[in-house]
Amino acid sequence: MTDIALEKIAQARLLPVVVLERAEDAVPLAKALLAGGLPVAEVTFRSDAAAESISAIAAEVPDMLVGAGTILTEAQTLAASNAGAQFLVTPGYNPKVVAAARAAGLPIVPGVNNPTGVEAAMAEGLNTVKFFPAEPTGGVPFLKALSGPYRQMRFIPTGGIGLGNLESYLSLPSVLACGGSWMVDPKLIAAGEFDEITKLTAAAVEAARAA
Repeated sequence: MTDIALEKIAQARLLPVVVLERAEDAVPLAKALLAGGLPVAEVTFRSDAAAESISAIAAEVPDMLVGAGTILTEAQTLAASNAGAQFLVTPGYNPKVVAAARAAGLPIVPGVNNPTGVEAAMAEGLNTVKFFPAEPTGGVPFLKALSGPYRQMRFIPTGGIGLGNLESYLSLPSVLACGGSWMVDPKLIAAGEFDEITKLTAAAVEAARAA
């Protein structure tokens, strides 16, 4: 299983969590993110347009590293792989989904929020997990404590993160990148305000670099 995708996410320091209700918005959204300096995106399977959106980005915006998020089943894993997703993200830890991702040759970042989840990931040889939901679970203090005994584990905290607390998460040595949706608000996507998405993305990228 390659870790090239994870290293690209690490370089970006940000992982935008995108919900696309219409596949025709996928390419403009990807180009808006790129224009803002962010070459990665997690397109979630929270809508019926997810697979088609991923396929469109993979085909038409080759400079964008596109992954699939909110993967809950083996069937979604296969659909994401067939669409051209380059990595997978899940909200929780499902051994069957992890196995399906491995079979597809895709890096997977499963969601955890406790030591048991971290150790389940470690048992499968994974070294990167999603800390979710970050803020409701306990935020920076909890993640800092969780990172203590698991020094080899890298985290992508997601859930309740924005410009106001981005720096506090990225300052933790164990944090690979932060996931968030504030720069890709579904309302902006629906309204076709891709210039605004580019502006928000550029501000997020600047904040991440300064952290």
